[in-house]
Amino acid sequence: MPFSWSARTAQTISAAALSALLLFSAKKHFEQPKFFSPVVPDYLCRKDRAPQNTGIQNAESQEKAPRRNGALAVMSREEWIAVSGLLEGAAGVGLLFPATRKAAARGTTLMFTAFLAGHVDALRRAFSPGGTASQRRIHTLRLPLQIPLILWAWSLSGVRRGV
Repeated sequence: MPFSWSARTAQTISAAALSALLLFSAKKHFEQPKFFSPVVPDYLCRKDRAPQNTGIQNAESQEKAPRRNGALAVMSREEWIAVSGLLEGAAGVGLLFPATRKAAARGTTLMFTAFLAGHVDALRRAFSPGGTASQRRIHTLRLPLQIPLILWAWSLSGVRRGV
């Protein structure tokens, strides 16, 4: 008798595998956050206010100090890494349950798509004058891996083509 799986079984196994990947990655965000630092774009990272040359600093002078942040810099690099780890963990748990699988898969697709910006920025910095050969190799390989992850998550979202 030939071995065959139903579409539902295949989807359940696929969701469990992606969930395991996400949960492993979420754990790594908290155990080795520096691994993810290069893929958090600088323009998203909040910085402290610019230091003032006066020896006296009070709350009023700090509030008036020029900020070195962009409009999207709402969290520090460490906070972005922690939040993305929490999101990956939540997505991983959501994929395990049929009732939440489609929403978790759509959220995961959006999350992986948003992560593309960080991978592109890391690759740009790797090829800048300050980049190293190792960074160029790592980020040249890391960026294209996002496409199969996006497609994998999308395949679990329940969206049908041509319908």
